[in-house]
Amino acid sequence: MPDFTQLSSLVKHAAREVGFDLSGIAPVHDAPELNYFPEWIAAGHAGEMKYMEARDDAGNLKRASLRNAVPWARSVIVCALNYNTAQPYSTQVNDSQRGWISRYAWGEDYHDTVMRRLRVIEQRLHEACREREAPALQTRCYVDTGPLVERVYAKYAGVGWIGKNTCILNQKLGSWLFLGVILTSLELEPDLPAPDRCGTCTRCIDACPTDALLAPYKLDANLCIAYLTIEKRGAIPEEIRDGIGRHVFGCDICQDVCPWNRKAPGTSAAEFQPREGLVNPALDWLAEMPAEEFREKFRGSPVRRTKHAGLRRNAVIAMGNSGDRRFLPSLERLSEDEDSVVAESAKWAKAKLETSADARARTPAPTSTCP
Repeated sequence: MPDFTQLSSLVKHAAREVGFDLSGIAPVHDAPELNYFPEWIAAGHAGEMKYMEARDDAGNLKRASLRNAVPWARSVIVCALNYNTAQPYSTQVNDSQRGWISRYAWGEDYHDTVMRRLRVIEQRLHEACREREAPALQTRCYVDTGPLVERVYAKYAGVGWIGKNTCILNQKLGSWLFLGVILTSLELEPDLPAPDRCGTCTRCIDACPTDALLAPYKLDANLCIAYLTIEKRGAIPEEIRDGIGRHVFGCDICQDVCPWNRKAPGTSAAEFQPREGLVNPALDWLAEMPAEEFREKFRGSPVRRTKHAGLRRNAVIAMGNSGDRRFLPSLERLSEDEDSVVAESAKWAKAKLETSADARARTPAPTSTCP
């Protein structure tokens, strides 16, 4: 039989060698945090993300219990990769003509980057088991695609705690972390769960402009800027457009205001360094970008997930929220766009800019009280 302590150490050593910043091992168990998942789905808080509702043959939600979804799994190896870069946070910039792309999408697609590293660890684990003549080993690697709630297992692997904004937080690295997991049929030595260090802080909840954080640890995706600008297809409800601000892909606000990110170190991974033009991109460039340029500019980028139409829609809404009348000629053209969602969004944005300008014109200038 293999020495599971040695195998656990081998896994963590391999994770460091391939560039992961953190790694740990969690047991396969129905953690208390997973009890909330069926309620979250039933309340409709997953929005249009139907893949979150995947069920097994018995009708049970796969992500609610890894025991049911993957019966052979005994341990979950969780690895984390820092993607923070030496660039300003969204809360530190204010240029009316430029939008915000979430920090995680400035470089290469993390799915590929994380998966390449996981595969090396997986291979070394298989080699070690063969050398020890261990029973047949089963493994499976996932980066955001597995039938499990990764952050729950990250907590029990000691990688970090689940913050009130529902992101994984690490005391030294903050929350700028990509997670990857390897399910294994081995019962590896588990780590201790990470303690919650959020305390009484509610800055993430208070800062959310759309009130998507309904309560600590409780997120409604339907109100989340990241969901609306990435996952939502078609028109974005008018009543929530104001809160989106100038975000065109994702949102970092709840992480930008988190005290644990004040001294978060930069990443050593070259793949996550910003591509030219993706930090605060020009809104009119995005809104009027041809499909071919979109495919070329965002090849291998997470931004492709929102699709060409979605990015243009988001940029147009951001133009409306900018308060900048210099966008009016562009919005006039976009109001006749062949994409009906872009055209409708442009009409809304144009009307908003014109209304705000009229309101300012009607506001009387302050009178001087000086003698």
